[in-house]
Amino acid sequence: MHSFKKTLSAVGIIAVLLLVLLAADTLLYPCTFMRNDIHAISNNTYDDVFVGTSHGKMNIDPDTMKDISGRTGHNLCVGGEYPVDVLYMTKLMIENGHTPKRIIYEVSPGYFVREKEEGNNYLLFFHEFPLSLAKLDYFKNTVMKCDFRTLFFPWYEYDFSYEIKHIKDNVTKKLSGDYSAESFATKTQKYHESGFIERYPVDIETLEDDYAEEWFPEDIVAKNMDYLQKIIDLCKDNNIEFVAVTTPLSDRALEECNDGNAALNDYYTDYFNKAGVPYINFNYGQYYDMTEHDLTCYTDLDGHMNGEAARRFSATLAEVLK
Repeated sequence: MHSFKKTLSAVGIIAVLLLVLLAADTLLYPCTFMRNDIHAISNNTYDDVFVGTSHGKMNIDPDTMKDISGRTGHNLCVGGEYPVDVLYMTKLMIENGHTPKRIIYEVSPGYFVREKEEGNNYLLFFHEFPLSLAKLDYFKNTVMKCDFRTLFFPWYEYDFSYEIKHIKDNVTKKLSGDYSAESFATKTQKYHESGFIERYPVDIETLEDDYAEEWFPEDIVAKNMDYLQKIIDLCKDNNIEFVAVTTPLSDRALEECNDGNAALNDYYTDYFNKAGVPYINFNYGQYYDMTEHDLTCYTDLDGHMNGEAARRFSATLAEVLK
C-alpha cells in the first residue's frame, strides 16, 4: 500500500510538471507564420506545394501562379528548411489525406552544404505538427537527438522579454484558432495567406558592402542528399509529381560565385537526371533569359527578390511548368 501511494505521488508530480510545461508553452512559444503554413497543409489539399528555403518563400507567389495555371498552391518554404524537414512535412500531408498533386522543391545550394542546426531550427516545424505518426517519426529522428531544452522548454531560444509582452496575443490566437496573416507584416515585408512573403524594394546602393557566398559540389553534406532522395522516392510511391527548381540570382551574385554556381548546376542537373525528375535552373541555359537578373529586382545578393519581381518570376515559373 505504501509503495502504491509513492507511485501515485510520483505520477501526480509528473502530471503537474507536464501541465506547467504545457502552460508555459502556450504562454511563451510565439505564433510563427510556420504555424499558419503547417495548419494550411494539414487542412487543405493543394495542386502544388512549394518547399525549400527563404529563396522560395520570397520568390514564389502561389496566387500569381494560380492566375496563370489555374492550379491551387501553398508556399511551405522558409529559411532554415532542410530536406529532413521537407520529408516529414510531405509525410504529414500524405497521412492527413491532403496529398498534393505536385511538390516543387526550390533547391538552394547553401542548404545542402551545411548540417542542420539543432534546437529551434527543428522546432520551427516540429512544434506546429498536429499529433500524427509523421510527428512521432520526426521526433525520433530529430528532436530526440537535440538538447533537452528543445523538448521541454521550446521557447528558450526566443527573446524572453519580447514574448512576455506578447503573452496575451499568443494565448488569444492559440485558444481562438486565429490563423490570420496580418500580424506578421513588418516594415520590410508582408506575409500572405498563400505562404508567400513579399519583400519590399530596397535601395540597391545599400548592397555595396554585401557579398554572395560560394559553394562547390565537394562541400555537399551526404546526409542532405540522402533525405532528398527519400523525398523523391516518397513522391513516386504516392503518385506525386516532383520538380526541382533553382530560382534566379542577380548577375552580380552569379559573377561573384561563377565557378561554384556553374559546378553546382552541373552537379544537380546530373543528379536529378539520374533520379528521373526535372530540374529547372533559372540561372543557366534556356531558362536564363526567361527571367530578370538585374540587381534592382533583389533585396540582397543572396537572391531574395522584391515583391513585384517575385510576381513576375512566379508568372514565368507557372508558364514553364505548364
